[in-house]
Amino acid sequence: MVRDRKTISILAEEIVNRGMSVPAIFFFESTKYISFIGSQFLVFLGPMATCFINNQKYYNFVELLEDRNNIEFLLSEIENLNIKAQQ
Repeated sequence: MVRDRKTISILAEEIVNRGMSVPAIFFFESTKYISFIGSQFLVFLGPMATCFINNQKYYNFVELLEDRNNIEFLLSEIENLNIKAQQ
């Protein structure tokens, strides 16, 4: 659980550092209710996607998307980091 929070925090930092806060918040807010279905679709695409990216990181990300609470935490982290970056 702590490892998941740390991973989500790192992802939020990357999103904010790249200036993608607004699109990311819009995307995650609009898809958080179907995040489980999306994660299962990513499992389906896994064999093809892992040809190009790290297998372990991909499936860790899929596991994080399965839980809506993780999406909520990601959104709050992005918003908090975005507020700090604007100050």
